[in-house]
Amino acid sequence: MSKPSSSFATNVLKLVTGSVFAQGLGVFVAPIVARLFAPEAFGVVALFASITGIIGVLACLRYELSIMLPKTDEEAANLLGLSLFFVLIITGISALIIFFAGDVIVNLLNSPELKKYLWLIPVSVFVSGTFLALNNWNSRTKHFGRLSIARVISSVVAQTTKLGAGFAGFVSGGVLIGTGILGKILFTFVLGGQIWRNDHHLFKASIRWKKMLAGIKRHKKFPIYSAPSAVLNSASLQLPTLLMASYFSPKIVGFFSLGRMVLGMPMTLIGHAIGQVFFQKASESHNYTGNLSAVVEDIIKSLVSLGIFPILLLMLIGNDLFTVTFGTRWTEAGIYIQILGPWFFFQFISSPISTLFSVFEKQNQGLLFNGALFITRTVSIIVGGITGNIMFTMFLLGGTGAACYGCLFFWIIAKAGIPVSRGASYIFQYSLYSSPLLGVVAIAKWSLGVQETGVFILGLCCLLVYYIFIIRRDEKLRKMAKLFSQQVVGFIRKS
Repeated sequence: MSKPSSSFATNVLKLVTGSVFAQGLGVFVAPIVARLFAPEAFGVVALFASITGIIGVLACLRYELSIMLPKTDEEAANLLGLSLFFVLIITGISALIIFFAGDVIVNLLNSPELKKYLWLIPVSVFVSGTFLALNNWNSRTKHFGRLSIARVISSVVAQTTKLGAGFAGFVSGGVLIGTGILGKILFTFVLGGQIWRNDHHLFKASIRWKKMLAGIKRHKKFPIYSAPSAVLNSASLQLPTLLMASYFSPKIVGFFSLGRMVLGMPMTLIGHAIGQVFFQKASESHNYTGNLSAVVEDIIKSLVSLGIFPILLLMLIGNDLFTVTFGTRWTEAGIYIQILGPWFFFQFISSPISTLFSVFEKQNQGLLFNGALFITRTVSIIVGGITGNIMFTMFLLGGTGAACYGCLFFWIIAKAGIPVSRGASYIFQYSLYSSPLLGVVAIAKWSLGVQETGVFILGLCCLLVYYIFIIRRDEKLRKMAKLFSQQVVGFIRKS
């Protein structure tokens, strides 16, 4: 099995290239979809995604993270087999739960429309778990270009199917759920086919039950600490959607889910790609080169510089963005993202480096963090729900989320040997770089009375100016931009 030798930036951009096409298509069709499907349909999808999101992270019992750690590919192959074995077990358990407790789930969530789609939950869990295992094997072998190809294919099929169904008059939440699962199936099938083609000889020669059992014992911290931690983290992320369904209307859930999707785009597009490659690089540095702190510092500087301006811009003009892009009935969702911006910024800069819990084998500390996140988020929703004030609820969610992820960010960089003051200085530095452009937008919006469309266009122009500025100042970002353009050209030529 060959492992391509590529730089960190090249590997990130292999992932980002496919994400740009896939996310770009998603961004292009999102305004159309938002006009075809009502907020209530988005609410049903959000509830389904919340349930599958919580179960899905448990599908491999987190043994998929152990695939990256062994020095030999033979041991890693057995951990891949072990991960896929647990996917089958967790899928079966989820099917039994849905069969016997489906009505209870629907009643708790106050969403009768969800009942007809519960049978798809085990399907989604199986596909998501399989992808998690294959994705970590793919990261170990450094074939990051595979993910770009799979991501583009799945996105094109899912988005075109969604639009076709919408224009044909099928605008239920089930259509959105079904097209989402279809995209996941294609993504996993394409990736799995490429991996099997290259590595099936290794799998056949290496995977044995005895070695898989040894892997269970060797990496037992993953199911003991990392699995509960991941469930708590996912539950705390999905909890707002589930509890809002109990305290508020499906329409409110729809507003929140679309707003969170827009805020999460930088995380999906850039953060996940960086985090995936960082995990491989950090494991390698920790095991061999010993320059982990330098790797971490490069990443946090890039994350802060790339993430801070778009988040601040969304906090400033979120309502204008949603009014222009999705229509006036979605304006309230834009107000939500203005409130939640700080939470998503700190999540964006901390989540990609949180894999250091696994690198240091400190999964128990990750569990403590996710426990705190779960508790604070639960209390925020319950207190806000009791008051019946959705805006107050958003402020509680945003405040506790920013506090938790901010503490996580500074704790991780300190553990990696980077002074906390340096992390804070990067945030201050790029906030300072952002302020003149944000000031221009603010003046246009509040002093000059520029309408929503003009504010939206001005914001996009300022975003472009900001990225040109930071790329010119940062040699690593210039290299990434150059590599990105080369990746795009190469990708187009192959298409």
